Amino acid sequence: MDDSVALERIQRVRERFPEKGLFAQKEWLISPQPFLIKAEFAEELERLGHWLLKFIRASNLLYHLSVKGKGPSWVSRYLDAGKPPRLVELSRRFRYEIPQVIRPDIILTDGGYAISELDSVPGGIGLTGWLNQTYRELGFDVLGGGDGMIEGFRAILPRGVIAVSNEAETYRPEMQWLCDQLTAKFGPGWSIAQAEMWDFRSLDPVYRFFEMFDLANLPSRDSLLEAADSGAFRITPPLKPYLEEKLWFGLFWSKPLQKFWRRELRASHWLKLKSLIPQTWVIDPAPVPHHAVIPGLEIQDWRELKKFSQRQREYVLKVSGFSELAWGARGVFVGQDLPQREWSDRIDQAIASFNEGPFILQKFFKGRLVKQPFFNAATGSIETMIGRVRLCPYYFVLSDKKVRLGGALATIAPADKKIVHGMRDAIMVPTAVELL
Repeated sequence: MDDSVALERIQRVRERFPEKGLFAQKEWLISPQPFLIKAEFAEELERLGHWLLKFIRASNLLYHLSVKGKGPSWVSRYLDAGKPPRLVELSRRFRYEIPQVIRPDIILTDGGYAISELDSVPGGIGLTGWLNQTYRELGFDVLGGGDGMIEGFRAILPRGVIAVSNEAETYRPEMQWLCDQLTAKFGPGWSIAQAEMWDFRSLDPVYRFFEMFDLANLPSRDSLLEAADSGAFRITPPLKPYLEEKLWFGLFWSKPLQKFWRRELRASHWLKLKSLIPQTWVIDPAPVPHHAVIPGLEIQDWRELKKFSQRQREYVLKVSGFSELAWGARGVFVGQDLPQREWSDRIDQAIASFNEGPFILQKFFKGRLVKQPFFNAATGSIETMIGRVRLCPYYFVLSDKKVRLGGALATIAPADKKIVHGMRDAIMVPTAVELL
């Protein structure tokens, strides 16, 4: 790409930047082009939304089967650990509701790609909407189209309030931008509210932009629970903390549950997801019989993990959910990055916290290296980053069987970063189909 063309694009991107910003006190690097993928991969990302919808619906079913005694009791015991009894009871009343935004975190690898986790309360909706608009105007074929994120969000919240908590304050500007776009395109009907102050008994439809662990910090929580208890209140994502646990990937790999997943997902989809979801274990300290081992790890006691050498520790330790550490990358620990003592301490922490907040262990997939041009503000020139990419496609659930891909945010972090997420020295761009 000619530098003069690239610099002109950078200028146009900067000129479109919203006056109020998109992320509070956050910066990222700007690129003169989206992250480009082949048409075949774009088509697979379209299909992936349907597979993930089936997975979430099956997860919801499995939980209710467990509660009713028609499935293993330990499933709901895992998922309800550490949660307030009133919230657990309320979450069981609304059997069929599932999150209406599905966002996988996809790591591109040398052999394809892996889904490291799912997020049903994702940041980046407004940012990706703005990026899609901006780069579509530059002439790129962005996934979802220029207004895909805006139209997708409107489909799940035709009108209502976007309730943002103080914990999620960083994302308030992007949600305000989204609200402004909806109002400009479709007329009044949407507003932003501070979740701590909002009276949910107003019964306005609500998009919940706060994690369930944050409920205890909301002075408005009683009005929220009362409104939900009434049965007339519409909120998405639903008040189902069990669906926001990372340990679902551990349940997906659990041997006693393989027949369930195969039946509910259909064999071909089950096999496809097995190729994409890294092997995952729930760190349950229950004794293992002397004649057995934890499958895939070949150990009998989780404390044996502490003795693994740095080279053997190709795993990620994660807080599963319902914790302030489960937000962003704060509760994610890459085994090969930690000194032996800290790795040992983290294993002890995971074992000790099982009854109140389970951890998971997951196979670590190192992202493949990619090249992406970016603007270096210090030198005023276009440079190339060699980094690793995380793709975050946003799927909006339109019906029991239909999802819409609104767009896909690409974050390219420097190659020396093991955890790929938004940071000052990362590039953030939309994803687009590469022209032949």
